[in-house]
Amino acid sequence: MIENPDDRETGDVLSNVLRTIRVSGSLQFCFMPTGAWQTDPKSSMKRLAASAPVTMPFHILVEGSCWLRMEDQQVDLVAGDVVAFPFGTPHDLGAGENGRFVHPTGDLPPKPWREIPTLRYGDDSRRVRLLCGYLQCDAMNFRPLQDALPKLLHARTGSAKDAEWLCATIRQIVSEVEKPRTGGISMLERLTEITFIELLRHQITKAQPGSTGWIAALADPALQRCLALIHDDPRREWSVQELAAASGVSRSTLAERFEAVLKTSPIRYVRDWRLYLASVELSTTAKSIAGIAHDAGYGTEAAFNRAFSRAYGTPPAAWRQNTRQASAAS
Repeated sequence: MIENPDDRETGDVLSNVLRTIRVSGSLQFCFMPTGAWQTDPKSSMKRLAASAPVTMPFHILVEGSCWLRMEDQQVDLVAGDVVAFPFGTPHDLGAGENGRFVHPTGDLPPKPWREIPTLRYGDDSRRVRLLCGYLQCDAMNFRPLQDALPKLLHARTGSAKDAEWLCATIRQIVSEVEKPRTGGISMLERLTEITFIELLRHQITKAQPGSTGWIAALADPALQRCLALIHDDPRREWSVQELAAASGVSRSTLAERFEAVLKTSPIRYVRDWRLYLASVELSTTAKSIAGIAHDAGYGTEAAFNRAFSRAYGTPPAAWRQNTRQASAAS
């Protein structure tokens, strides 16, 4: 018996995804240049990230203003802005024109650090203060989320009325950096994770009617209800009719909306989510591949191997080995 969507909380798909995967954050340094400056293009800020492919650099502009250049795009940043790069896209930062080159990632002291390092450049009164770090998010291996994210996530907290929680989180991060206390590094890790989640929530609220992708689907009431059902019980043998009834739309409407917004079908989405969950189990557990294949809904290990290889470009055993090696190295 499918519950009526009005009788249960089915909307928090993002929380479900983030519970399923590992999100970890690391604030690396405080960067305080003055006057006219720019980061050295030979050592792009991407280098502050670890080697894992799911690592995203981020910057929080605490004080002053600067520009950000990424490929053919330039963005002017002001105090309170948060930017993150889901695909680690190389980028440069600077203030003014023809300023001196600075190389913050190369000037960091050797680890381990008791406190977040602060890198100061120059003594001009025009000061910029940036907090820089990276996030590691396994959810980026989930193709619908990956396809939905832009190369640059940018939120303005200084004046946006819908960014109060993100603004409060940033204030707490600044406080932990300025007044280090016992356990501060661990607290900063948790706060950077919250910042990333808030960036995603901010992206969802910005989704426009008629837009496409996973983020847009979370802003669509019927699709959100349907996705929540799938994420709450991925092992269930769902039919399109059951999902449509629980989502409050007809079978044809649900299928059309999935195709228009997510470029897939409801049942194919179920399959993709199960394969993603399988990838997490391969990375984080010692469970047998046969057992993971069964949980993913495949009758044989061979069928699972073929489906997983198509989705992730490598067989399950190789995926397990590669992800564990990357985790050990980071």
